Amino acid sequence: MAWRSSGATNRDLIENLWNNKLIKDARVKEAFLKVDRAHYAPSHPYDDRPQSIGHSATISAPHMHAYAVESLLPYILPTETNPAPRVLDIGSGSGYLTHVLAELVGEHGTVVGVEHIPQLAELGERNMGKSAEGKGFLSCGRVKFRVGDGRKGWVEKEAREGEEETVERRGSGWDAIHVGASAVKVHDELVAQLRAPGRMFIPVDDEEGGYEQHIWTVDKDAEGRVEKKKLFGVRYVPLTDAPK
Repeated sequence: MAWRSSGATNRDLIENLWNNKLIKDARVKEAFLKVDRAHYAPSHPYDDRPQSIGHSATISAPHMHAYAVESLLPYILPTETNPAPRVLDIGSGSGYLTHVLAELVGEHGTVVGVEHIPQLAELGERNMGKSAEGKGFLSCGRVKFRVGDGRKGWVEKEAREGEEETVERRGSGWDAIHVGASAVKVHDELVAQLRAPGRMFIPVDDEEGGYEQHIWTVDKDAEGRVEKKKLFGVRYVPLTDAPK
């Protein structure tokens, strides 16, 4: 139903995603409603389709962002035992999904967007600065953009105010990792950086070769055991070295 989810306004788009059951949780719907995709998409922001944002990168279709957030939601929301969730957004690109994730992690949560292309990290931060709420997330440290090789994840050692106890108890890893480009494999560094429990949502090239990719979830339970599940076919840009 994704092709029927486009709308004339941001609310139209999100309501259509909801009515087509691509967004299923009311908390996810509310988060998407708070983030105007027009601040992030170069043109036709309320079409449910991917778009180029330059530097061989894209902003994914809204329904793919919805799938990702719904999948990661249990690990994104603050709880009594984890009041300061940490989320890593690899291949943050336009910054759109980074902003949506930030709406869900709560007052003490942190979302870090990682890009291997400095201009895209700057783009994400600039786009977030288009709204008062986005500016607030940047200024308080709820959202940070970093430049690095996403295949190696990211270590954000500095704890922001309100998450010190959680970082001391659970480490400086990530409760949830979203990967917005297709990896040739599930990189060991990313799995190692998942907290226990934690979940990663990642597109991976099929082992058989060719041009097929599938979304995988990688779950780490409280004892550190890892389970990988292959979900559905997709088409993402590759998670590779930055263009020369």
